This record gives sequence, structure tokens and C-alpha cells, in this order.
Amino acid sequence: MTPSWTLHAWPTVLWQATSKRHLHFVHHDTRVMSTGDAHAPLSGHTLWVGPLGDVDAGVAWDWVQLCPGVVAMADPMCVVTNLRLVDPAGSVLTAWESARHLTEIVHGLPWQDEVERALGAAALLN
Repeated sequence: MTPSWTLHAWPTVLWQATSKRHLHFVHHDTRVMSTGDAHAPLSGHTLWVGPLGDVDAGVAWDWVQLCPGVVAMADPMCVVTNLRLVDPAGSVLTAWESARHLTEIVHGLPWQDEVERALGAAALLN
């Protein structure tokens, strides 16, 4: 399994933030982390990968279970990716400018289903 932080070592992929062409990400890995505290909410991270030409683009983020059946991004401003979003003129967007586009990518993925599947598998192991 690929840890999400390794995305920083992947080749950088430039992508025009306002492109009408969609990125096609597929689920790669979801992990459930245990703190050992039975009262702490379950949390973890998920990684999604999509081919872009001859390289892969990846997005990953931490999530937290708010209650059974409800999961959310732990920090919507913290999506790890090897994408560098650019404007129509080719200038790289700032982290702040990129956040909205990255959150839209996350919102379009069925990641909650994968997290629930991982939570179910983790419950079977305990």
C-alpha cells in the first residue's frame, strides 16, 4: 500500500484548473488508523490515482468518522497531491487558489463509500 505522503515524491503533473477535461481518479488505498483510545473517533487517509498521459496524478487526504455512517475530510484545506494547478495563462496557482479546485475533485469522488468499506473491514479484524 502506498502511503499518501509519498505523493510529494511523484513527478509533478501540471493541470489547468479550469479545464473542461475531467481527471479520472480511481481508488488506490484507504487506511484506518487506530489511536488505541476507544473514545476517540476513527480516522485515516485515502489515496486516489488517475493517469494523465504517461504519468499518474494522485490526490490524498485525511478523513475522520463523525459518527457511524458519517465521515468527513479532516481538513479540506489539506489535500496532498502531485498536481500543480495552473491558470489559463500557465501560471501556477497558489495553495489557497488551488484548494477550491482540489476540494471539487474530492467532492466528485465516491470516497466515503471506500472509507466505509475500510471501516467495515477494520471492524471485522477487531
